[in-house]
Amino acid sequence: MRTRRGWTVGLVLAFLFLLPALAQASEGSKKGLVLVGIPVAFFLFALVLLGVALFHKYTLPIAVGGMVVIMTYRFAFTDFSLPHHLWDTGLVEHIRGRTTHGEVRTLLNLLGLLLGFAILAKHFEDSKIPEKLPAILPNNWSGGLVLLTLVFFLSAFLDNIAAAMIGGTIARTVFKGKVHIGFLAAIVAASNAGGAGSVVGDTTTTMMWIEGVSALSVLHAEVGAFVALLVFGGVASLQQHQHQPIQKDPTEGVQIDWLRVLIVGMILAGTIATNILLDFPAIGVWAAILIGALIRKTGWHELPGAFKGSCFLLSLVMCASMMPVEKLPPPSWKSTLGLGFVSSVFDNIPLTKLAIQQGKQGLLYDWGFLAYAVGFGGSMIWFGSSAGVAITINFPEGRSVGRWLRHGWHVMIAYVIGFLAMLLILGWHTSPIQKKSGHAPPAVPAGNR
Repeated sequence: MRTRRGWTVGLVLAFLFLLPALAQASEGSKKGLVLVGIPVAFFLFALVLLGVALFHKYTLPIAVGGMVVIMTYRFAFTDFSLPHHLWDTGLVEHIRGRTTHGEVRTLLNLLGLLLGFAILAKHFEDSKIPEKLPAILPNNWSGGLVLLTLVFFLSAFLDNIAAAMIGGTIARTVFKGKVHIGFLAAIVAASNAGGAGSVVGDTTTTMMWIEGVSALSVLHAEVGAFVALLVFGGVASLQQHQHQPIQKDPTEGVQIDWLRVLIVGMILAGTIATNILLDFPAIGVWAAILIGALIRKTGWHELPGAFKGSCFLLSLVMCASMMPVEKLPPPSWKSTLGLGFVSSVFDNIPLTKLAIQQGKQGLLYDWGFLAYAVGFGGSMIWFGSSAGVAITINFPEGRSVGRWLRHGWHVMIAYVIGFLAMLLILGWHTSPIQKKSGHAPPAVPAGNR
């Protein structure tokens, strides 16, 4: 009954969202409708996000319904082409390194990663390593900070979804299943912040590298990211310690299942290898999972819940990709700071693409500041990044914008403090985009959002 009611709410809200656009339609116009100087598509997307925030029990039908409405609007009032939006520009351009990926590639990659890393997390949990970790982690509040630091460094070279899922699995074990929402928000923030200064740690930084931004030009994002980690990590660890202290002693008689550890390693290695070689890390994830299924029993029962969360995120990503974003404000530290807040509700990939276009036109960024902003900004809201959506599959209590902001307020504060720390310590220094050499750039890890 609740599911049926949820879909009814979603569809009713969806068509209500579309009414303003229908009422203002002009015959033959294909540029889209504008209300008070703002494209109507943005109002529709804002209403979808508001519906998700207010009706967190019905997030999936609202997201899917909103996607249908926005797509219908784009079909009716703009020159939107779904095939062109979804598919790649072609094999020849891909070989030459000039591919403009259609959304279908990103969506399939993201779906494969979200489902695959749900299996990875189950293998990791069943390996019994989380039950051994209390012997290593400090017994006081600092144990939580050490765990968040581990997630932070893992994300510098792993997909942020994998880092968040591993962190959530460990937290659920060492805190006996009682994980504070503020600590959940911190796990997501650590997974997003860790890759901000690494060109192999996040989609946005890899995109910059591909287009000619030096790897050294984004490295200093780690300064802000580490300062932010100390802020939100310290507060969240204290929250968690008061809510449920870390388990003092490991469970007696626990034996690590090293074959499952091997499977986890195979999945992570497959992710990195197929990302570099094929630009499709989900292939490596599932190849390793299928091989692992021959060795150990696989937790296929994790997939239905993961699929539901995946559909929600994919719907929001699709909505964001259809927004008529044609330009950004001129680059400055103030506008870049604002992009971090925008990134909490808007897909950071198109934001990064637009920033790169500005750089090619001579409007230059401090690329480390931009990497920090668009990489870390999505942590402020639970659905602002794929890591947040993935971790709430196992922690559904986190699927509330109000509770996330109320208990995870320290993430937003840490974002601003980390940004200002970079500004005071390093200053704002723009750098040009270099012309590409003949060497092929690394592939974009489509799972990091």
